[in-house]
Amino acid sequence: MKFAKPVLAASFGLLSVFTVNAHADALADIQKAGVVKIAVPQDFAPFGSVNADLQLQGLDIDVAKLIAQKMGVKVQLVPVASANRIAYLQTHKADLVISTLGKNAEREKVIDFSQAYAPYNNSVFGVAAIKVANAADLAGKTVGVARGTFQDIQLTDTAPKSTTIKRYEDNNAMISAYVSGQVQLVGTGDFVAYALGEKAPDNKPVLKYIINESSCSVGLNKGEPALLAKVNEVITAAKKNGEINAIVKKWLNVPLPQKMATTFQ
Repeated sequence: MKFAKPVLAASFGLLSVFTVNAHADALADIQKAGVVKIAVPQDFAPFGSVNADLQLQGLDIDVAKLIAQKMGVKVQLVPVASANRIAYLQTHKADLVISTLGKNAEREKVIDFSQAYAPYNNSVFGVAAIKVANAADLAGKTVGVARGTFQDIQLTDTAPKSTTIKRYEDNNAMISAYVSGQVQLVGTGDFVAYALGEKAPDNKPVLKYIINESSCSVGLNKGEPALLAKVNEVITAAKKNGEINAIVKKWLNVPLPQKMATTFQ
């Protein structure tokens, strides 16, 4: 009987190991379920929006469907906002995030990223009358951003303390604020700003300066090497056979940058 406690303890230890291992392979879980849950944007044309038939469409939607197809499973699209997309991943409401997600040091501490699948420049745009050529010129001015986006993070780090950064819960709210004149400057992606010009033709946003050149990657939870390898395998093949380039050209009207097209990590 004196061995009962150590044996029992050892049994619990093995059970813990098996329990961890049983939940350590998201790819196996996805393949077993036959469905991959992918978080995608719904308010961020041309990457993701709702069409007249109330169906999601856009670059990220097409990439999500492509990845699911190549994985041999069905896709469950999970609409998210910029502010909650990583939270959806960490709480397992989504297996992957394909939602204009860019890499930075802070994000890489909590999630992993695939290779890039699309270009995405972050810039400051605004009405023509306002003179802004760099971050220093934002002193004393107000700029709108969607909360939790790269632009939010970057402008918080680089804009003078006298800059007022208005944070909106999603891109639709930010766009509405610009169209209605609540803000005259916005930090956003280039393609979003060009689309915004269609909604405000009399106040068409002008490029002020590029905050940084960026790209979109697929986000996934840490500790999932098999899933990461599979996603990268799919993207690599789609770059080589032209499928990714076709999606990018369809939605952004530009080809996949040559450097991105030949970089597979």
